[in-house]
Parts: sequence; structure tokens; C-alpha cells
Amino acid sequence: MDINLLLLVIAIVMLAAVLWLLLRIIKQQSNTLLIQQLEEKHRAMLLDLNDGLNKLGDRLNNATQDNSERLKFAVSHELQATREAMQALQLAQNTSLATTRETVLETLHKTLSEQGKSQQGMMQDTMLKATTSLTQTIDTLSKIVDARLEEIGGKVSERLEEGFRKTNETFVSVMERLATIDEAQKKIDGLSTNMVSLQELLGDKRSRGAYGEVQLEGLVRNVLPTASFKMQHTFDNGTRVDCALFLPEPTGTVAVDSKFPLENYHRMFDSSLSEAMQLQAEKQFKADVKKHVDDIATKYIIPNITSDGAVMFIPAEAVFAEIHAYHPEVIDYAMNKRVWVVSPTTLMAVLNTARAVLKDVEMRKQVHIIKDELGKLSKDFERFDVRMKKLADNIRQAHENAQDVHISSQKITRRFAQIERVELSDQPIDLLDEVDE
Repeated sequence: MDINLLLLVIAIVMLAAVLWLLLRIIKQQSNTLLIQQLEEKHRAMLLDLNDGLNKLGDRLNNATQDNSERLKFAVSHELQATREAMQALQLAQNTSLATTRETVLETLHKTLSEQGKSQQGMMQDTMLKATTSLTQTIDTLSKIVDARLEEIGGKVSERLEEGFRKTNETFVSVMERLATIDEAQKKIDGLSTNMVSLQELLGDKRSRGAYGEVQLEGLVRNVLPTASFKMQHTFDNGTRVDCALFLPEPTGTVAVDSKFPLENYHRMFDSSLSEAMQLQAEKQFKADVKKHVDDIATKYIIPNITSDGAVMFIPAEAVFAEIHAYHPEVIDYAMNKRVWVVSPTTLMAVLNTARAVLKDVEMRKQVHIIKDELGKLSKDFERFDVRMKKLADNIRQAHENAQDVHISSQKITRRFAQIERVELSDQPIDLLDEVDE
């Protein structure tokens, strides 16, 4: 029976080989005649093979019926064993896959957590360093600015305090002198019987001149610094003036004369004289004042040496008020001659103005120091601006990196969720593609 089965298999193999050769020959030969011959030979071979197979089939039918029952039983038993083995294998594979998946998920979760913590720590360190650097820079700049401003403010405060102190001292000194004068006046009024009157004392020009010089010197010395005036100053042309004020340009040197004609002024108010003589004395007084103005303009207004004006100091407030109230033409005449008529009160105002001008000049001399300090402060602010821009760029870059890390974290989270849901695809996914870009 085994021999018959083997012969049947050999016959089938030979038939298949013949068919394969026939097909190959048919493909290789395109001649129609050859194909026909081959078909005839094939038919003859098939007939012979058919006869052999029929005979062999008769023999095999008997053997097949005997072995069919045994084959069915063997195949059924083998299939049952195979099914059981396949079920056991599938169960083992499912268990192994579940274990492997849990291991992979746990490892991936730990790795991603460690990477996230490391990146978060790096970001926090970077932001902390940037914040610390910015704070230190701002503190340093604030200290520098405060120190510069404090230094400048200290210098200005010192100069202002010194100016106020000197002004206060001047006013205190003036008040003390005025109090002294008041006391002297009271004593003079009280002892009028024992002392000659001021009018008799100053009856001549020399006495009046000395009195005017003393009063002028006291006023000037109490207001102006020593270097800005000089008493009994002699000019280059030999002319001597009672007081010279050295003021900044364009004013220059201003001459002050303290002598003044008072004879006709006293006659104007002498009740023992007739009205006509008083009127004549008034006219002569105005003429004396104009002549004195001419003398001052001629002697003390010197081109290229003094200022283009001079000062006529009247030591009596009453005389000054009389001229301004009843003789304005004299004031106009003096103004035309560029001679300024002043009294002790108005001279004080003029001297205070001159003091303010001198102080302003001194302040201007210090302007370059303030400008230098402001220039240094400007350079510090420029460096601060450059460093601030660099810091802003670093913060912006750190922000962009944080956004990239956040995007990558979201993608990793989504991928992790897909892995947990076993939603896997065959295509590989680059989780950090945006960060790499």
C-alpha cells in the first residue's frame, strides 16, 4: 500500500514536471508547428498516464478505505492536541505581553518624569540667575545714582547754606548796626544840649565826605565779599574814587562817589531866610546837584577802564526823597549822564543785586562739574540700557525654550496615553521634533 502511494506521488510529480516542461517549452518556442507536435506527444503521454492511473486508482481505492478510519482518528486526536497547545501558547503570550507592556510603561514614565524634573530645574535655575543678575544690576545702578545725586545735592546744599548763612550774617550785622545807629540817635537827641548837632558837625565838605565814606564802607562791607570792592581805589589814569565795585562782565568796574553838596539844601529849609532867598537856594541846590553829576560822569566814567555808568551816593534819605519827589528833572539829567543816584536804602538793594550776580557767576563756574557728573550718569544709563536689552533677550530665549519644553511634554503625555490605550501605529513618532528644530 505504501508502494502504491509512493508510485502515485511519483506519477503526480512526473505529471507536474511534464506540464512544467511543456509550459516552459511553449514559452520558449514560438513556432506553431512545434507546439502542435508537442501537444500530440502530450496527448499520447496523458493517455498512457491515464491508463496507469486508472489501474493504480483501483488499487488505491481499496487501501484508502482501510486507512481512512485510522487517519480520521489520528488527525482528530492531533487536532485536539494542537488546539490545546495553541490555547496555552496564546495565554502565555498574553501574560508575557501584559508584563512587558507594564514594564515598558513604568520605565518610560520614570524616564519622562526624570527628564521633566531636570528640565524644570534647569529652567528655574536659569530664571533665578537672570532675576538675581537683574536685581544686582538695578541695585548697583541705584546705589551709583543715589551716590552721585547725593554728592551733587550735598555740594549744592553746602553752597546754598553758605549763601544763606552769609546773607543772614549780613542782615544780622545790618540790623545790629541799625540798632546801634538808633541808639546813637537817641543819645544824640537826649544829649543835644551837650553835643553839637550833626548839621554843625558836617558843616564843611570834608566832614560830609568823611561821614559819607564811613556810611558807604559800612554798607558795602556788610553785603559784598572783600575781593569784589575796594575803598579809595585809584584807576590807571590816576583818578581816585571813594569806592570801586568789581562786578562781572559786561558791567565791569563801577565807581561810587560819596560826597554830596548840602549847603543850599539846608538854606532851602532855613526859616530865618526870606522866601525869595529860599527859592534862590533851591535853584542853586539843583545847579549844585547837576554840577556834581557832571563831575562824576567826567571823572569816574572812563572808557575801557570802568563801566559806562557811575553811582552817586546820597547819605541822607531825606535829601534823596526831596530830589525824587520835587526835582525829577535832576534825576532825568543824571540818568542821561548815566549817573545813578542812590540812598542808603536803595544802595542796599543795588548791592544785594550785585551780590546775586557774583553768586550766579560763581555758580556758573561750577556748571562744568555738574555737566561732567551728568555725562558720567548718562554713560551709566547707556550701559544699563545695553545690559537690560541683553537680559531681555535671555529672558525671551528662556521663555521660548520653556514653550518648546511644554509642547514636547504635551506630545509625550499624549503618546503615553496612546500607549496606555494600546493605540499604537506602525510609523515611528519623534516626540522632540519641535525642540530639535
